[in-house]
Amino acid sequence: MIVSRVMTKNPVYAHPETKVSQARSLMNKEKISHLPILDRDNHLVGIATKRDMLKAGPSPATTLDMYEISYLLSNITIDKIMTKNVICTVENEVIEEAARMMSDNNISCLPVVRGKFLAGIVTVKDLFESFITAFGARHIGVRVSFVMQEKPGQIARLSGAIAENGGNIVSFVTNDGDYLHQRGGTMKIIGMDVDIVKSIFENMQAEILDIRQGDGGVKA
Repeated sequence: MIVSRVMTKNPVYAHPETKVSQARSLMNKEKISHLPILDRDNHLVGIATKRDMLKAGPSPATTLDMYEISYLLSNITIDKIMTKNVICTVENEVIEEAARMMSDNNISCLPVVRGKFLAGIVTVKDLFESFITAFGARHIGVRVSFVMQEKPGQIARLSGAIAENGGNIVSFVTNDGDYLHQRGGTMKIIGMDVDIVKSIFENMQAEILDIRQGDGGVKA
């Protein structure tokens, strides 16, 4: 899956001269935590987060009274607190690379650019949604995690046996096994009983690590 499939298109944004108080109200109204900042040519020049807004607030140690604090905050513009060297991605990037960039840089969103222009924004929430989709978590069926020998045609034979028994694979995620020449995986299958699924995997000499019926997280 690529970034353009999961990003928020035409995201809410502000300009550098926007007051912090206005930006905070905008973010609360739109229920967002990240606000891209565009200049008058609509080029991306920064990004502000709710955390930045909190940092812009007064220190508990300040000697200013509430009226002085309110006056100062009402005149701070967003360009004074925004992050200027923004880490971005592009629309045709794969989502796992976007996730790696967020993790490596300890950030919770990536503006998506088309040249200098903002095309969208992808957040940790968007990646969670893609994770849910990849594992078929919204489907009611049999979820099975397994390890099997990594041989040519193994997955084809496995999927063929599932199809012959009336099952339909709605998600399949693979991972490295604990040993060389092993391949692990997690599969979500609909249209089949858990006992039949278990039998198929055992006939394929796959080691079942976990098998569950339904979507409530109850182990079968």
